Amino acid sequence: MTAAGLVLGGYLGLFLSAFVAATLLPLSSEAVLAALSAARGFDALALLAVATAGNTLGAIVNWGLGRFCLRWEGHRRFPFTRDQLTRAGARFGRYGQWSLLFAWLPIVGDPLTFAAGVLGVRILPFTLLVAIGKAARYAAVLAVAKAAAG
Repeated sequence: MTAAGLVLGGYLGLFLSAFVAATLLPLSSEAVLAALSAARGFDALALLAVATAGNTLGAIVNWGLGRFCLRWEGHRRFPFTRDQLTRAGARFGRYGQWSLLFAWLPIVGDPLTFAAGVLGVRILPFTLLVAIGKAARYAAVLAVAKAAAG
């Protein structure tokens, strides 16, 4: 495989890991981002854009699940309990749409994006707020990785 193919594969792998990490499946994309930032041939701004796009699209999947899939609540494969939905809804109701800036947080981030769908948050403000928060997190990861590399 050529160097260009490896770089393209690295960006695709980052996108996929960021996407899956934002859905209901537990996965961390920060390690992939940090490793690629230390590798040759990768542009930090492109890495930031790819990770943010993948993670934001994954959050949109959660929003869609919340918006359109509540009819399956109570099914054994439904990813959240009634208690989790109630807590996420209360937290979301307390802080409103601005809480979506924190959708990158572990444990609460995925239920927050799901709750936004359940509560009918419009897709454009949802996407903008989530993308801003996730971009800030990935920028911090890149800064730490660069500082650690020397």
